[in-house]
Amino acid sequence: MAGVVDKAKAALGLDKPEIKVVGEKIGSTGYGLMGLTWREKPPSQEQSFEAMRAALASGANFWNGGEFYGPPERNSLHLLNEYFTKYPADAKKVVLSVKGGADVGRPVPNGSAANTRRSIEECLRVLDGKKKLDIWEPARVDPNTPIEITMREANRFVEDGKIGGISLSECSAQTIRRAAKEAKIVGVEVEFSLWSTEILDNGIAQMCAELDIPIVAYSPLGRGFLTGQVRKPEDIPEDDMRRHMPRFQPEHFDKNLKLVDELEKLAKKKKCTPGQIGIAWVKAQSRKPGMPTFIPIPGATTAERVKENMVDVELSENDLKEIDSLIAGIEISGGRYPEGFLTKLEFGDSPTLEEFNGV
Repeated sequence: MAGVVDKAKAALGLDKPEIKVVGEKIGSTGYGLMGLTWREKPPSQEQSFEAMRAALASGANFWNGGEFYGPPERNSLHLLNEYFTKYPADAKKVVLSVKGGADVGRPVPNGSAANTRRSIEECLRVLDGKKKLDIWEPARVDPNTPIEITMREANRFVEDGKIGGISLSECSAQTIRRAAKEAKIVGVEVEFSLWSTEILDNGIAQMCAELDIPIVAYSPLGRGFLTGQVRKPEDIPEDDMRRHMPRFQPEHFDKNLKLVDELEKLAKKKKCTPGQIGIAWVKAQSRKPGMPTFIPIPGATTAERVKENMVDVELSENDLKEIDSLIAGIEISGGRYPEGFLTKLEFGDSPTLEEFNGV
């Protein structure tokens, strides 16, 4: 009888473990805010608010923004201030994570104590008390500053009750362990999708599982590629940053499209979209032995696309085996980023305290 009940719960999605971050319950899928401010022609405030409200109404209450998602005078934080000014009741419903830690006005990581302090204080200043900063995270590892220095300074704000917790992003497994010795790490944000599975092989996923740290998976739709909406390089808008990314270049594009073609076949059988399969696959990694909790944070600029991303598709063990076989049989062509663009900082390490101090 128990087995029948378990199967019934699974079919209804009632067997899913509760996910908590900084003590707050969050939905299994989050929402990435980058596209609302970090583009040449961002959507209007009205359109952005509609998308944000749709995310919250769909259960996506874990929001991820950035201090550098746009210029210093107009980034995620300014949009969030405006949103919570109009919808103050939503402030307590949202768990907000904001990436910072870069030099002002340029995407260069600076993990010094002074810049860590500046970044957190700037986030708090722009939010202006309209919303608590639940999580702050350095967006990349500073190759010139020990992670311990960054963590110690950020942790002072946690101890003072000014922020809820600290996350990490694009760092190595060793950096995660070093950081966790200085402060409680509440999440590790990395790129993870059907065409970016590096963290399963470089020790990051295993380290997060060991330390009980959830993985926040950005670009779970392969920067929109896995949705099947982009069928040729020309489909990408002229002002879109994907125009400069290797995997979207003509010499790689058609090779990578094979993955989408196969996903579409499975999506037809499941009566869903290939993008929904991609997000479901990311979340399904949480069920595998030795893996941490995975929280995908797809971004979208319209309420319609937000709602599509939030549809929960159940993948059976046979579905997962089929997808894993598909991944193993198709080699993704091209790097994650253009050569020379932060490539040395992907899954990066900082110097040790001994190296920093010249010992």
